[in-house]
Amino acid sequence: MTSPSLSDKSALSPSRIRHAELRLGSRTLTNLFLRSIITLGILYGVLSLLLITAVEAGVLNALSALVIGILSATIHFIIGPWILDISLRFLYSLTWVEKSALPEHLATFVQGVCDDRRIAFPSFGIINDGAPQAFTYGHFPSNARVVVSRGLLELLSPEEREAVVAHELGHVCHWDMVVMTIAQLIPLLAYYIYRAASESSSKSSKRNGFISLIAAAAYVVYICSELAILWFSRVREYYADQFAAETTKNPGALAQALVKIGYGLAAAGRNIPTQPSSDEKTSRFSGAFEALNIFDKRAGLSLVVATGGRRDTGAIEPERVKDAMQWDLWNPWASYYEILSTHPLIAKRLERLGDIAVVMKQEPFIVFDRNKPESYWDEFFVDLCVATLPLIGVTFGIGLILLQALSSEVNPHWFGLALAFFGAGQIAKTSLSYKAQSFPANTVAQLLKEVEVSPIRPVSATLEGTIIGKGIPGFIFSEDFIIQDESGILFLDYRQPIPLWETFFGLLKAGGYQGKAVAVKGWYRRAPVPFLEISEITLKESGVSRRCYTRFAKYISGGLSLALGFGLLL
Repeated sequence: MTSPSLSDKSALSPSRIRHAELRLGSRTLTNLFLRSIITLGILYGVLSLLLITAVEAGVLNALSALVIGILSATIHFIIGPWILDISLRFLYSLTWVEKSALPEHLATFVQGVCDDRRIAFPSFGIINDGAPQAFTYGHFPSNARVVVSRGLLELLSPEEREAVVAHELGHVCHWDMVVMTIAQLIPLLAYYIYRAASESSSKSSKRNGFISLIAAAAYVVYICSELAILWFSRVREYYADQFAAETTKNPGALAQALVKIGYGLAAAGRNIPTQPSSDEKTSRFSGAFEALNIFDKRAGLSLVVATGGRRDTGAIEPERVKDAMQWDLWNPWASYYEILSTHPLIAKRLERLGDIAVVMKQEPFIVFDRNKPESYWDEFFVDLCVATLPLIGVTFGIGLILLQALSSEVNPHWFGLALAFFGAGQIAKTSLSYKAQSFPANTVAQLLKEVEVSPIRPVSATLEGTIIGKGIPGFIFSEDFIIQDESGILFLDYRQPIPLWETFFGLLKAGGYQGKAVAVKGWYRRAPVPFLEISEITLKESGVSRRCYTRFAKYISGGLSLALGFGLLL
């Protein structure tokens, strides 16, 4: 493998430059363990300072400062996995399987990792659903549970299955369940200090200003620590990815698995089966399981797929993978959502795995070598303005009322002005975020290329394909779907104005769509999950259609607010 020249960096993409520096030794991989320790150290240092100040100010006594949060976190840690066991069994029909029921290659691989790391063989659970996912939970490595779906076993090759399970075992070996419990204690205690200081400030006027300052500081620490914990959680995911790459000695296998699960990209010409394969023991997993998590709950539902290339090679076409990565790496909405997510964006995980491959003297599975054609920040700010139109409207109305109050007595009827502006903003937002009734035919692969798309800025489309699973795999109340067309799979969001309406649909009607050919009209969005918000879904076999009325409900609520506001003014 030759080292590329860095003499002309302007001609290289950031990924190419980073890989060249890794090969030349001028850059090293980030030490994720050290980063984790430093993060926890800083967080607990700030918390300790806040606790000491609160105790000295008389807001807390030493015992409550130490005990209150620790007890609640400990109770949650102890009973949490058992509660999840019960939920998975009864709401997701989870089936626990013996080691002998696993595909032979997977059982052998897991046993090897367990022997090498001196941990117990984890309990394995299966959910019988076509949507691919995986997650792990438990108290300690000695009683870890690993849950995978039938869809994941069918979609992935043996090497990819091992890589995904190795990622989950990475969480086990790193004691993530314990570490995250310890980390999450920080915002819990900070919020408790905030509430205690707020109550103390309201009860006594003595040192009121100082105590109020403590309350404000505690709330700032609470917000910042919540964001820091999310960041810390994302670091742990990178750490588990690195564990999988080093354990399998094949970072490309996990990268391919992430592409297939996270973006839904399947090997060239390969359809995702709807029944267990017969060449392995996957047919034993016919007991249903559910909400898996190799991704954040939202990102984990981003099941999109673009296929390409030759059927006989089974290769994933690199350009279509890069198409899928564009939104993650270019659209500002992606960074916004990542800040609030427990998991990194898929494209960033792929880039990290590419770096690991370079260090291991292997070719990266994918190198994103495209240069961004524009900034996309102008669309982002327009979207923000559209998203806040109702708030802007009511704020403007209240502002006018306050101006009137400066010169004369406020007429209560003028509050109708704020309500009218809110209604006008709601109508404007709905008209901009739900495009007209034109839904041109499209495919999953074509939609996935879209960069200028967001929760506010949709692409109207019609998809035709087959429903292969529920939005939350195996969940009996899940009203959403996964659709597969000739190019890939995509999440369908069935959204109604009344949540109970959705629940009854999921329980009583959604099962009738499984395995059926459908035509779906709707609005394609990313938030960060690529999904199609359903306007109308039609069973092609019977012609029976169901519509979603959220768009109309928003127009109606906006119109009623506008009319009521004008009524109060008059």
